[in-house]
Amino acid sequence: MSKQADEEQLFGRIDLSSLIPGSVPEAALANDPVYENLKAELDAQMCQLSGNGDADAAYDLLRRNTEKLNAYRAAFAALHPSEPTVQTAGKIPEADIVFLDEIFKANDGILNSLLAALNERRYTNEGHTYDIPVISFFTASNEIPNFADPQEKSLEALYDRLQIKVVTADIEDRGNRLALLRKKQSGSTGVIQATITLDELIAMQQEVKAVEVPDSINELADDILCELRRGGVTVSDRKYLNYAPLAQAKAWLEGHGKVQTQDMLVLRNYLWQKPGDRAAVDAVLNRLCVNPMQAKAEELARMALDAEKDFDDARASAETPGTTNKALIKLRAELIRLYRAQQELTAGAQSDSETAITASLLDGLEQISRKAHEAAGFTYAPLAQLEALQ
Repeated sequence: MSKQADEEQLFGRIDLSSLIPGSVPEAALANDPVYENLKAELDAQMCQLSGNGDADAAYDLLRRNTEKLNAYRAAFAALHPSEPTVQTAGKIPEADIVFLDEIFKANDGILNSLLAALNERRYTNEGHTYDIPVISFFTASNEIPNFADPQEKSLEALYDRLQIKVVTADIEDRGNRLALLRKKQSGSTGVIQATITLDELIAMQQEVKAVEVPDSINELADDILCELRRGGVTVSDRKYLNYAPLAQAKAWLEGHGKVQTQDMLVLRNYLWQKPGDRAAVDAVLNRLCVNPMQAKAEELARMALDAEKDFDDARASAETPGTTNKALIKLRAELIRLYRAQQELTAGAQSDSETAITASLLDGLEQISRKAHEAAGFTYAPLAQLEALQ
């Protein structure tokens, strides 16, 4: 890719024959069985000229069949008015896998065309919109655009469409460097170890689509999104709404019938925007996906402690018993809300350790409630009873 590259290099060039009045593009004739049969018959007669026999008769037959082929071609052109067509052989519209090297060096015209190709798998040319059968686009670049620069701001939409991003760093380990050096010197680098057919790949994709994405996983994805945004990591709605296929693919590779929390760790190469975001993304994913029950319980416990602090502050500054009573009512309502959330976590626990986590959370909520009731001079009652009275 470069500033001099044009759309024709990627998507195909105009077939000049389609612009000539009365002419028919070869691509259109290739789909006509009668024309192809006449062409094959003429080709067979050409091959016979080198053999023995009546040369004059052979040339006469050749002439008559040539006239027949041209007559059919002319009739075909009369019935099918000429319109511009594009020669797409060997270009993106007919590709299964595409690699675009140095993608960010492309000009604005190509970048705009690639937006629809990457996202919608469509391309528009000469007023016609075509589906693109590309399975995957791969790109490489030695630089990342500076989106703060107005001249490079236009690259942001394209960059966001590149789903999985991997930074290739220098080889730090001496042993690995020497091993690769020896392979390169021996000519054994790049040796293909395994292959799959295109049909196998398509079949895999269909199986991946059948992997279930539970509601709990969608909720986890939303938790991850909110946590990253709170931490200053930019995650677009496009990325958030399109995370599932990656998680499904990871689950399929692990042999899972539905996406599990640990499968979400695959998003570490999906969610970051700048290379500097990778550590923050890793930290959030490890915290929420390795032990998501613990993270949710800690979040509920933090809310309970905040509510307790608000109650203590209100009681400390209260001038009348009525103020303390109002603060207790507010705290009680919040604790009941958190108790309901704790019950949902308990219902979703999938192991003894997760059940223990939710039980510990409930103990903490009850301690806060008991302490507040005693401080306000009210009889303590378990949260289950308080919730039943709502």
